[in-house]
Amino acid sequence: MTSATSQTPETRRRGTLVITAVIIAAVVLLFFVFAGLYTDWLWFQQLGFESVLITQWLATAVMFLIGFFGMALPVWLSIEIAFRRRPVYAKLNAQLDRYQEVVEPLRRLATFGIPVVFGFFAGIASATRWEQALMWLNRTPMGETDPQFGLDISFYLFELPFYQGIVTFASAVVIISALAALATSYLYGAIRVSGREVRISKTARIQLAITGAIYLLLQAVSFWLDQYATLSETSSGLLYGASYTDVNAVIPGKAIIAGVAAFVAILFIVTAVIGRWRLPIIGTALLIVVSILVGSVYPWIVQRFQVEPSVRSLEAEYLERNIEATRAAYGVSEVVETPYSATTDAEPGQLRGDAETTASIRILDPALVSDSFRQLEQIRQYYSFADHLDVDRYEVDGEVQDTVIAVREVNAANTGGSNSRYNETFVYTHGFGVVAAAGNQRTPDGMPEFIQSGIPSTGVLGEYEPRIYFGEESPLYSIVGAPEGAPEIELDYPAGGENSDRNATTTYQGDGGPKLDNIFKQLVYAIKFQSEQIVLSDAVNEESQILYDRDPRDRVQKVAPYLTLDSEAYPAVVDEKVVWIVDGYTTSAEYPYSDVQALSEAIVDTYTEEPLVALDQINYIRNSVKATVDAYSGEVTLYAWDEEDPVLATWQKIFPTTLKPASEMSEDLRSHVRYPADLFKVQRAILGTYHVTDANSFYSGDDAWVTPPEPTASAAAAKSQPPYYLSMQLPGMEEPAFSLYSTYIPRSSGEGTRNVLTGYLAVNADAGENYGEFTLLTLPKDDTVPGPGQVQNNFNADPVVSRDLNILNQGSTTVRRGNLLTLPVGGGLLYVQPIYVQSTGETSFPVLQKVLVSFGEEIAFEDSLDAALDAIFGGDSGANAGDEGVPTTPIDPTEPIDPAEPSDPEAPTTPSEPGAPGFDTALADAQKALQDREAAYAANDLVAAAEADERLQDALERLFTASQ
Repeated sequence: MTSATSQTPETRRRGTLVITAVIIAAVVLLFFVFAGLYTDWLWFQQLGFESVLITQWLATAVMFLIGFFGMALPVWLSIEIAFRRRPVYAKLNAQLDRYQEVVEPLRRLATFGIPVVFGFFAGIASATRWEQALMWLNRTPMGETDPQFGLDISFYLFELPFYQGIVTFASAVVIISALAALATSYLYGAIRVSGREVRISKTARIQLAITGAIYLLLQAVSFWLDQYATLSETSSGLLYGASYTDVNAVIPGKAIIAGVAAFVAILFIVTAVIGRWRLPIIGTALLIVVSILVGSVYPWIVQRFQVEPSVRSLEAEYLERNIEATRAAYGVSEVVETPYSATTDAEPGQLRGDAETTASIRILDPALVSDSFRQLEQIRQYYSFADHLDVDRYEVDGEVQDTVIAVREVNAANTGGSNSRYNETFVYTHGFGVVAAAGNQRTPDGMPEFIQSGIPSTGVLGEYEPRIYFGEESPLYSIVGAPEGAPEIELDYPAGGENSDRNATTTYQGDGGPKLDNIFKQLVYAIKFQSEQIVLSDAVNEESQILYDRDPRDRVQKVAPYLTLDSEAYPAVVDEKVVWIVDGYTTSAEYPYSDVQALSEAIVDTYTEEPLVALDQINYIRNSVKATVDAYSGEVTLYAWDEEDPVLATWQKIFPTTLKPASEMSEDLRSHVRYPADLFKVQRAILGTYHVTDANSFYSGDDAWVTPPEPTASAAAAKSQPPYYLSMQLPGMEEPAFSLYSTYIPRSSGEGTRNVLTGYLAVNADAGENYGEFTLLTLPKDDTVPGPGQVQNNFNADPVVSRDLNILNQGSTTVRRGNLLTLPVGGGLLYVQPIYVQSTGETSFPVLQKVLVSFGEEIAFEDSLDAALDAIFGGDSGANAGDEGVPTTPIDPTEPIDPAEPSDPEAPTTPSEPGAPGFDTALADAQKALQDREAAYAANDLVAAAEADERLQDALERLFTASQ
């Protein structure tokens, strides 16, 4: 007795400690949750987009409550009815008695706990559908109808998914409620199983029968809605949308099944009244049989015995629907093919009519010159440039100049050994300036011709705010700002001259982040970023701001959660400041009859990685929003670019104060807006098939195209060649325009693959009257025009080119081939490829040494593009390229280029004339080995390729010896 008495206080103390620990843990957890919500509020409030956050919070909360009570109440009511209407004097077996003994003490908790648990999960699932609910509430008609039911397209985009979601949720509620009622009725004797006999009390019968009737009515509604969903589903692998079989068998079948399901639901109601289960059982069996016969067997019969023997004629109407809808949904319905009979003959003066295009041909490859920018303009190790630079255009000396541009961002992790949390947070807070080079020029020694460079930044772009606090490589967070007169601790830029030992410092003067003006804000941000320095450091003061979420795409995505963003933000100097321009898309996967694309797969190319799993299926896309992010202040501005887009109009109703009309863009900003590359990639993928508008030709697939693989990559690793921005005058255009283009080759596989050009697609990328206008040139089917891959092979196989490239590729240097550009000029197709040479040293960078040019069967390999064009077109192309000032060896058009003579007078070695001892033999052996190597790689025969490499090396050594 004494022992028991002594243990009681100890037990109570332990219980009290456990309860206290649980309460403290709950408070800490809630504070962490609160810290996350509060910092979100401060971030949105500082940007002026708090209405977006409030709308999301309210919509999420309302949807959670709807889902919670929509599930919890029916489940609780089902349990409560089953328990309260249980048979009071039911005779239970021993097993159920034992179950009741276990359950009864927990019955009240279970009665409320089970509905609460299911309601919680249902609420979470419903909360994620807040966008769908708001789109339904604010839906905007499209003014176009589908060809099958005659309903406005907006029904499929906004209403049908919402109705299907309601039916799915309600069906889940009914099933869980039925299971809860069954379990409760069985436990308390309302349902008794004795051998093969099942006895159900009257109350349980009524409850279960009504529940079954509700479920079947929901299924009837579901089948009825499935008729409309057929228009947004893949049909028999032939097309997207309802086919002949769907229209004549599947859709009527779903209507019949819906009617049968509603009829069986009535039978369940009858059972609730008369107490006979035979009718609903027979009705359910009938429903199953009808579903199999009408839903599966009959459509199979129609497809197998009616459609397949005459598929071309029967599906023609539905293929036309698919073609028309797909072209409209992807914004290419106005694209018209223009025949282009490309000549292959090169004559003197042939480019005179394309002089402006020729002068703008970009020889600077933005994917290769990042290392050049880094070595020449990095200035200090704590600055960095993007791996792939951007192409824009600026006015230089009164002329619009295609420009390769990059932002000099801060890299706080590379501070030369002085890296610390303090430096990352308070010192290395921002990058400095932009670097820009003319796309069509180079210095005599192969360097980029910079038009804006240095620290402080100087050049033709004029005065602008150079400090980059918001960028793609900015630190996770920085704390900036101080009272007036306080010491400046932010590194601004490295100083030069007499003060080269001291760097310039600055204090942030903008309004870029939430203020840390009290200990509570400092504490919540210390929790958010798990850094005690935010609270303890003396560098934090009442004027401090914390900058985070600094990537331009992240900032736009947070304030416009309904947008799908382009994979690339690009910088521009606009109105005396640096801004990032981000393209935003509104998308849908519910457009009737439109073909579906996985967005992240459609944009894959040499510069864009392929996703592990593509979860972004779309069949409707519009570039509805242009967004800017100020690189100094972080200010986000959204412009409604496509004001005719009903999806954007719907979101404008939801977030009415967040978008500005495109008319409010400044002229300077509009001059840097461009057609987005990701949208163009999706559209070129669609037009590869859907440029064909005739149903019969479309079905046969005899004119399907694909984007050629990257010609400079190996066959095993090659992805699609990316599109390129160029200023050019396309056939039919009155003047040059900044354009985005790509090419097509036939779609084929295996041995039948041919890299010949079938189409040339370009879009006007200049924001103006003709913005977004497509040009689709189709090459003659009865002629062979080499595609990029074939031209690259011609370059590699040319004896002069291969010899000089191998000379440049010896020793401590390596050759890097630039982007292969295709231009429709001179009545034909001109291919241009810059050739870079890079040392194998650790701090090396590519230097532009040569330019390869091809037109028809002609190939030139010269020091400059201007010289190469003259060489191609009989000594005088009739136009000047942008690099005409680069010193070159004069070309005599009357003298053919001797393959034994080098095309580069400054090559490391100068071969002697043909006929020198062993020279001709060595040259022939080298050419044969090179051809054998190319053939071996094409056949994936690595052994033969290695053997050919050995013969090539031996032949080159003999060639060099003979040339001395």
